[in-house]
Amino acid sequence: MSKTKELFWTFFKIGAFTFGGGYAMVALLQNEFVEEKKWVTKEEFLDMVAIAESTPGPVAVNSATYIGYKIEGTAGAAASTVAVCLPSFAVIYLISLFFDQFLRLSVVASAFHGIQVCVIYLILSAGLKMLKQLEHSVFNIVILTTVAAAMVGCSIAAVSFSSIFFILFSGAAGLLVYAVQQLRKGEKKP
Repeated sequence: MSKTKELFWTFFKIGAFTFGGGYAMVALLQNEFVEEKKWVTKEEFLDMVAIAESTPGPVAVNSATYIGYKIEGTAGAAASTVAVCLPSFAVIYLISLFFDQFLRLSVVASAFHGIQVCVIYLILSAGLKMLKQLEHSVFNIVILTTVAAAMVGCSIAAVSFSSIFFILFSGAAGLLVYAVQQLRKGEKKP
């Protein structure tokens, strides 16, 4: 099987059996492409997650496009992107045909509650894996701590900000830490 077909079926499978969007897929993507197929290194995978989060669009689609392009160029990117979108499109289309009847089923409500627990676990496990792989430098720790403090503080205070604000705030804090480190290095030199 060509790599383009393999990419298509792999992303189709991931798209079909993952609930909760791109963040829930991150753990599956890492397992599939870093650990099993070894098509992407851990460092490349972390870069891919950062790029997928910072570019417009869903993380799942951005990740599929990135990995597909890295492995098989334009054909791989197209195949991966279409494959990850097809299952969701099909499910949403079918649900839209029977939406009112679908919402009345108690089994559906119970299933969604169970799925929410699984999504939380998948997102948490992916975050912990990436945290373990992160270089433990002062700069990274300050950025991580600042982002976590800002998110928790805003949640507690019921302040609603765009995620872009958190990114800009974190970047400014990281730049400040970096500048202070550079100044200290400059002072220590004779």
